Amino acid sequence: MATIEMSANPIVKALKKPCEKFTKEDIKSYIKKNDIQHVNFMYAGGDGRLKTLNFIINDADYLDEILTCGERVDGSSLFSYIEASSSDLYVVPRYASAFMDPFATLPTLCLLCSFFNKDGEPLESSPEYTLHKACKAFKKETGMEFEAMGELEYYVIADDPKVFPAVDQKGYHESAPFAKFNEFRQQCMLYIAQAGGLIKYGHSEVGNFTQDGKLYEQNEIEFLPCAAESAANQLTVAKWIIRNLANEYGLDVSFAPKITVGKAGSGLHVHMRIMKNGNNQMLKNGVISDTAKRAIAGMMKLAPSITAFGNMNPTSYLRLVPHQEAPTNVCWGDRNRSVLVRVPLGWASKTDLCKQANPNEQKSAYDTHQKQTVEMRSPDASANVYLLMAGLCVACRHGFSLKDGLAVAEKTYVNVNIHKKENSKILKKLDTLPDSCAASAECLQKQRKVYEEFGVFSPAMIDGIIAQLKAFNDKTLRAKVTKSKTAMNDLVKTYFYCG
Repeated sequence: MATIEMSANPIVKALKKPCEKFTKEDIKSYIKKNDIQHVNFMYAGGDGRLKTLNFIINDADYLDEILTCGERVDGSSLFSYIEASSSDLYVVPRYASAFMDPFATLPTLCLLCSFFNKDGEPLESSPEYTLHKACKAFKKETGMEFEAMGELEYYVIADDPKVFPAVDQKGYHESAPFAKFNEFRQQCMLYIAQAGGLIKYGHSEVGNFTQDGKLYEQNEIEFLPCAAESAANQLTVAKWIIRNLANEYGLDVSFAPKITVGKAGSGLHVHMRIMKNGNNQMLKNGVISDTAKRAIAGMMKLAPSITAFGNMNPTSYLRLVPHQEAPTNVCWGDRNRSVLVRVPLGWASKTDLCKQANPNEQKSAYDTHQKQTVEMRSPDASANVYLLMAGLCVACRHGFSLKDGLAVAEKTYVNVNIHKKENSKILKKLDTLPDSCAASAECLQKQRKVYEEFGVFSPAMIDGIIAQLKAFNDKTLRAKVTKSKTAMNDLVKTYFYCG
């Protein structure tokens, strides 16, 4: 009950039950008691953005009908790989996803939906069902659950106030008045939490600069680990909320991987942990476990093709360049921001930090092993979050099937900054990530069988993603645009609202 009482979601509070236990009768009751006349069905299309279908409630029978049967939509307009000749799909609401639209003038309840084909079967190539299949295969093959959470970075853009300027590229965790959009971020966090998002924290990030009379300030909202399907839902809704609130505030927002040369790009780092019977399996005796190493080995093997799901437009590869915090080489390490997969600080020191900071406190017995994750640092918000999470889930599962998984992990481990001159020999031994969408498509083609295993990614979906990436025709684009400010600006403008 304590969790319910402290929930930010008003529907959870009113129904006095966690959202995963919502029923159709719960939704109908809440709508009736709160005199709600509008319902929105929402679902992620092939571009990863939420789409919306509006309903007005005519009567109780009609409400029951749409909550039970869903509605028809044109799949060919939502997904590039669905033919217009057989495009009708059903969208059916998932009651656990219910939240109130914080932007609607008229009270409106929103529900995320799943796609079904003409035979009433889940659409094999829908992003959310692909992630569901990935998680199901992971549990079946390993006996464990795959959990994840994201670090959502974005730039807020507004007229430059020219007072209390933050130091260029030194905005990390800055406070007001040097950080200008803390209040905006806090309001975003509140709305996301009210929509069911499990937020860890928010803060200003490294990037800040002025350009053409505009202030660009980078911010981040980070989530708590949970089932990967829930994590993807939360990130998708969060982007929708941030954009809508920015529009209300008269601000501009971009999740684009790169805004301009020489300034921090925005990533979508994904933290993962593997659970069994409610216990985190990432540590053993206070050090990174073999379970974690096997998952990391899978990511090392599939890293080149993971970019096909996590870096989906040409500006992604303006961020993934050497000598910056964005990774370019296939390796992993502890607390090391030059690597692809980082094992962050995990409260494994066995020191009572609480008592040291607060001498009057009694000795703490808090079990911190639950907090350990591993972090994939290559993705950005150009990704379709569902496909990215599914790709990472497949990669971690693949690590358990490798006979030499622990050897792969050992071989790709580094404990130095690989971009320092004195470590050049280590750098030369490491594989590199693709440098373009075209190269990423080639990597996916070579490794597609792993993703198609157990029916997780449909062949049609893989074909569609490869075609989409190849269509950018960007094999030599990075070299060209970095030599021309005009070309760079044009490219950034094209993909400014990606994701």
